[in-house]
Amino acid sequence: MNWKPTAIPTSSPMRPEAVAEMITTSALAPAPRTLTSAETALAAQFAQMSPTLPGSRAVHDARALAMATLAQNGLPTRKVEAFHYTDLRRLLTVVPPVEGAEERASMAPLVAGSVVLDDRALSAVLPDGLTVVAMADGLKADIGGVVPHFSGADDAIGIINTAFADHGQRIVIADDVALDQPLEIRHGVSTGQSHSLDHVTVGKGASVLIIDRHHGGTDGAALVSHVTDLTVRAGAAATFVIIQDHGLDTTHLGKLRLRLEEKAAATVFVANFGGQLVRQEIEAVAAGEGSSLTLRAINLIGGQTHCDVTLTLGHVVPNTTSTETVRTVVTGRGQGVFQGQIRVAPIAQKTDARMACNTLLLSDDASFATKPELEIFADDVVCAHGATVTEIEQDHLFYLMARGIPEKAARGLLIKAFVAEIVEELEHEALVEALEQRIDTWLEANA
Repeated sequence: MNWKPTAIPTSSPMRPEAVAEMITTSALAPAPRTLTSAETALAAQFAQMSPTLPGSRAVHDARALAMATLAQNGLPTRKVEAFHYTDLRRLLTVVPPVEGAEERASMAPLVAGSVVLDDRALSAVLPDGLTVVAMADGLKADIGGVVPHFSGADDAIGIINTAFADHGQRIVIADDVALDQPLEIRHGVSTGQSHSLDHVTVGKGASVLIIDRHHGGTDGAALVSHVTDLTVRAGAAATFVIIQDHGLDTTHLGKLRLRLEEKAAATVFVANFGGQLVRQEIEAVAAGEGSSLTLRAINLIGGQTHCDVTLTLGHVVPNTTSTETVRTVVTGRGQGVFQGQIRVAPIAQKTDARMACNTLLLSDDASFATKPELEIFADDVVCAHGATVTEIEQDHLFYLMARGIPEKAARGLLIKAFVAEIVEELEHEALVEALEQRIDTWLEANA
């Protein structure tokens, strides 16, 4: 549906009754529409929370526009191409109350010696060259502050996060600083809701390993939205590791917006281990000549989990490269999705982009959908994509069992080899070991 948003009054914040009236009557919509229970709950919570959410006038206007957009269009359905395999309007059925939300108890760092930033508290000691500001303060700033945003009516994660984000961090790694310690950003919630926004800038010539760790949701239903805006400046190198390890009653809606400048290099690694409904979006743009992106992902999906990883990558200047490899294991009644779209602009000659998605299906009740896409408008490029879906090779299983290895252990060895190949590319021994231990735990419960 094409529409132009009506101007939102510039009161800050909007009166709760005004917000409620806007939402319940779908003030921007050409005709009334019926809200689902989840949409109704989000609208009611926003009307209640709006006066207390942090933000400048511009932030509150953005929040109000986000909720008005949701009221008009609703959550996306399979009729929206990007959500064809993840009908969010049907799948998002539970929106837990905000009241009673509690963070999980403090956990040990995933990698010993890391600089740890909890999403609601700042580390007491920061190394030289690292600046961290609470996002709540950034949202309040009238000048130079952060204004959350969404890209359109179908950007459900951006809409929900714009409306509700109230914590997170603004992180800057100074130019030419090489952080020896990994930076671990922890987002934890036991029940209720958590909506966070991080802005990360890696300065020119700098280098850093960032672990974006999402955990919790083991004590009841939880709804999590998280958006990271990551900018890698000219000549910088960043490794960004997203670990989603929520309980089986958690909805996790994540988005990474990545921008690469001239000769910047980024490695993005995604590991999904849990959650009930998971949608992880990656929106990347190779905006500087000589920039490169390496994306690696492993998805271990069991039970009745629905896990969707969706990538859009734009090559918009000449001489850029990218490789994407996704390995997925699905068992039980799990459902997996990978959508990968690479767009090469007419000016982006000498682009080298390659994408592969490989999946193991371990159950007759499990399913997996993949949709690789190439949109190429330049003629001097090297681009390729491929996808495979298969079961465990019975000859390999027989080989191991014939040497005295029990079937469960043999299956576990084959599955671990399938995903560990990707993990080992991280080239950080302690991080690889921690991830392999988590893989072992998942295999013990699901293989």
